[in-house]
Amino acid sequence: MTKITFYKKNDLFLGFMVKGHTGKDEYGKDLLCCQISTVAQLAVVGVREILKKKCVSQIKDGYLKLLLKEEDAKSEKIQFLLVTCLESFNSIIIDEEKFVNLEVENV
Repeated sequence: MTKITFYKKNDLFLGFMVKGHTGKDEYGKDLLCCQISTVAQLAVVGVREILKKKCVSQIKDGYLKLLLKEEDAKSEKIQFLLVTCLESFNSIIIDEEKFVNLEVENV
């Protein structure tokens, strides 16, 4: 199962973590897992390469974490990117509760 956790403080998204494989199909052929990974990596590229913001990011097999300092997260463009990412995850995981859990955690 994949767990997606968004971190939010005072109505401000600070980042998210994606952990685990969905297990919907065999490793390397799991399209649900691929979709989730693509959206998550797009957010990292958007923050680092397009918006040129410093962030903590860790990417390894079955794990991705993106975390911004509160000051940097106040950017309207960062918030747009993170909310778009959240809504993209929501649209991908409709009817996939067996394979994916998404939550927003207040920190």
